[in-house]
Order: sequence, then structure tokens, then C-alpha cells
Amino acid sequence: MPHRRMPQPDWLAAEIELFEQLRSPEDVQGFLDSIPYNEEITCRSPRRVMRERKANCTEGAFFAAAALEHLGQPPRVVNLRAVRDDDHLIALFRRRGRLGAVAKSNYTGLRYRSPVYHNLRELVLSYFDHYYNPAGELTLRAYARPLDLRTRRFGQWRTSEEDLDDLADHFDRLPATVIVSAAEARRLRPVDGRLMAAGLLGAREEGLYQGPMRPSPRAARAG
Repeated sequence: MPHRRMPQPDWLAAEIELFEQLRSPEDVQGFLDSIPYNEEITCRSPRRVMRERKANCTEGAFFAAAALEHLGQPPRVVNLRAVRDDDHLIALFRRRGRLGAVAKSNYTGLRYRSPVYHNLRELVLSYFDHYYNPAGELTLRAYARPLDLRTRRFGQWRTSEEDLDDLADHFDRLPATVIVSAAEARRLRPVDGRLMAAGLLGAREEGLYQGPMRPSPRAARAG
């Protein structure tokens, strides 16, 4: 069944001007890299991200989806699921049949992916070794099926002045594909200290995962 396309929102002139400056997925990533990471637990729409010039990973993914849609890409977002860590959202794009991603993150290694991946699993696995909590524990375990935001259920996601909490919560209910079994997880090596330092370069401490973790003394060693 063909997708029922939603009418485009009434973007403001300044918003259209910004979108017109972002002529490629790389430009979209550049914009997200240029604005501060938002350590607050909020879920702002793309309109508010453009106005307030800050974003967390969820807000960054929604903004990227809107900007990619302006470039003719479907606005598709994928939730990467973790244990003892925050989940992470990425916006997908396709070029010459290969998948890439745009993302906002407090970690340097969880952002842009070049469009060289044959399928979604390949793309998700490229994040695995860069996905860790402050204790140095590798935490990525699964990914949900892509959510196409061109749906009437979330029709105001592009321009809403309210937080998009219902949309963010919806990702938790999507079917997921496990990439690391419990047995495999028990054998995972702690992250090397040099990789941790690189991944946390410029990170805002207030935005790091604050929940329970398994301490890993080896993760702090530079080697």
C-alpha cells in the first residue's frame, strides 16, 4: 500500500532559509555539530531546535529528519537501545542505494555515518564500539525498526511548541532486533581508555548517563 503523504507544514521564512543552506546530509550534520548539546530531558520539535539553537540526541534526530525531508529523503528515525545507558536516535538517509545516518550526541563517535552501508544492521553495528557508558561498559544491545514520521499520528512533530513526549515514548514500544545476546554481553571487553577519552572529547558532563553502571577499572587506563 502506498504511503499516505502528510501535507507539508507551514515553515516560517527563516526556517526555510536555514533548510535551503543545508544542501546535503553532511550540511545537516554540520549544523547539529555547530550547536550546543542540550543536557536537559526535553523533546523539542525541529522548529524549536532552529529557534533555540541547541539539541539533545532525540531533538537532533527529529531536526535531521525534517532537514533530510526537505532534501527529498523520507523522514525516518531509528532508536538504538542500550542497557545501563541512554538510548540513542539517528536519522537515516540513502545515497546511491547505501544507508547513512545523521545524529546529535554528547559522544563524538555516535554522530554521522557515511552512506556506505548495505543495510540497517550494518549501519547499527558501526556504532557498537563507540557506544559506552561513563564506566566504560559497551552498552548497545538492539535497535528498533525505523519509524517513518510521515504519519497522521504524529502530524505536528515538525513545528510543535510542546515537547514531543508521546513520540519519544512511542519508540520504546516498537519491535526491536537484538544484536548482542546475554552470553555475548558477558564476554565483552571494557572500552580502552584512549577510546573513552576520544569519545568524551567536548562532552557536557551534565548530559552523560547518570543511572546504575557496572564499574570497570580497566576502562580508565590509557594503556
